Amino acid sequence: MPMIETGEILQTMRMIQEENFDIRTITLGINLLDCADHDPLVCAERVYDKICRTAQHLVSTGEALELELGIPIVNKRISVTPVSLICQGDPRPIAQALDRAAKETGVNFIGGYSALMQKGATLADERLLASIPEVLSTTERLCSSVNVASTRAGINMNAVREMGEIIKETAQRTADQDGLGCAKLVVFANAVEDNPFMAGAFCGIGEPESVINVGVSGPGVVKKALESCKGAPFDTVAETIKRTAFKITRVGQLVAREASQRLGIPFGIVDLSLAPTPARGDSVAHILSEMGLEMAGAPGTTAALALLNDAVKKGGVMASNHVGGLSGAFIPVSEDIGMIEAATAGALHLEKLEAMTCVCSVGLDMIAIPGDTSAATISGIIADEAAIGMVNNKTTAVRVIPAVGKKAGDTVEFGGLLGFAPVIPVNSFKCDEFIARGGRIPAPLHSLRN
Repeated sequence: MPMIETGEILQTMRMIQEENFDIRTITLGINLLDCADHDPLVCAERVYDKICRTAQHLVSTGEALELELGIPIVNKRISVTPVSLICQGDPRPIAQALDRAAKETGVNFIGGYSALMQKGATLADERLLASIPEVLSTTERLCSSVNVASTRAGINMNAVREMGEIIKETAQRTADQDGLGCAKLVVFANAVEDNPFMAGAFCGIGEPESVINVGVSGPGVVKKALESCKGAPFDTVAETIKRTAFKITRVGQLVAREASQRLGIPFGIVDLSLAPTPARGDSVAHILSEMGLEMAGAPGTTAALALLNDAVKKGGVMASNHVGGLSGAFIPVSEDIGMIEAATAGALHLEKLEAMTCVCSVGLDMIAIPGDTSAATISGIIADEAAIGMVNNKTTAVRVIPAVGKKAGDTVEFGGLLGFAPVIPVNSFKCDEFIARGGRIPAPLHSLRN
């Protein structure tokens, strides 16, 4: 790849100053397989020591790069090997060790309290799942994820049923914080091993001993670029997004390369994901409006999002040696001011959001639902989303927050990047008998590609 020139960086100054462009995260992946021990307390201490040793310079390096390059690096984070793979007993001491290590190293989140259950569950997986509500209500910076489906394996409906119950219990345990624990819990289909974004980040078993992955975000930059082509055909829109995504990703490549060299840790991928924030001018929904929609959720929204997601990927893949993670466009309701406005106005509802997940980078993300929504209904929502991921061979996810004591039309408040959101209604017809069946939904025929 050609060297990144100073001139390219200078082009980004306007993006940073006027359009909310930032490096959303530098995420250090750490392999913890060598920390396994039959004694959970010994394992926990090994985990704590290895993370503190490997990540001791992560935050200071990120801060130094931010000052030297003049590029905001909002978060420094850690992802680790899925804990169920290293835990041979009670996983709760490891959870506490992870949270302590996050505080010691100064990162804002640590991900990997995770289990991979797309085809079935080990005893370690079951122990970890049972501990999630308690762990997420007693830790501050720890994030959890569970993969319940894949295109190759099908959908583990036993895990889907359990996750509905776990989400409900987690919401109850953190009810005084509007269900904040659920904002740190993601249920995946086709989870990727190199995702730098929380809450779903973990360091997959195919990753190196340690690795630097960078997540780049710039919805405001893309929206500003599209303002110059009002009324133009979609060919022009797609080309404009591609060119903008290329510029954004080049900056991410620079930061990733510099962080890798200074930390002495291999560079993994740049994840170009248009991850919004509640700040005005940093919204994926407003990009869709710039294409001609009155508001996100109007007819045409799914087509607009499909174009955006594809053009972002095409532009990004030409700008870095290694583009990976979830690259594309995120549609988290509470974290995007345009999505918040659309949901409040009634332009967006759960079924429309589900349709949009067929073409976005993740899935049903940061959606507040009524507190009396049953565990079975939540499991049904997860099953639907997992089916979309399985059949379309893409990553999908569910991060919903049952707002205890609240009903549709009320509001939940999380603050910071997690934002706030209106509680949106859920289909009231029941799926209890469907979820109670358990077992496994078989993989689609097109998964047999050997």
